Amino acid sequence: MQVTTVGLELAKNIFQVHGITADGTVAFNKSLRRAQLLDFFENIEPCLIGMEACGSSHHWARQFLKLGYEVRLMPAMYVKTYVKRGKSDAIDAEAICEAVTRPTMRFVAIKTEEQQGVLFLHRARDMVVRQRTSSATCSVACWVSSAS
Repeated sequence: MQVTTVGLELAKNIFQVHGITADGTVAFNKSLRRAQLLDFFENIEPCLIGMEACGSSHHWARQFLKLGYEVRLMPAMYVKTYVKRGKSDAIDAEAICEAVTRPTMRFVAIKTEEQQGVLFLHRARDMVVRQRTSSATCSVACWVSSAS
């Protein structure tokens, strides 16, 4: 049974993997621990993997590309419309698997480690600037109120 598409729901420790064949038959829908994920994908033929875009999805996408997979990242808000019923990791993985095959789906470019590093630096700098600005504003407000 040749898996053609995989939807991968990322989490901290337990990932949900939903795979289908060319005719839409569910090949698997299982939970994997972080340490098992690459071993699992090393043992199946490369295919299309879909994931919701987040910080860790770029890391995993790079790992899967090295194994020969085609990887597509999607904004979570675009995947949400494909959820058919309640909320669970298994249902989300199925929705991701469905969404990644849609011809009108918009995808997010996979970032390199360097690109992610630059984004981190910009966000850290922005946070420091906001904290310093907030602190200075509070100091001025205290000075004004004490002067009057």
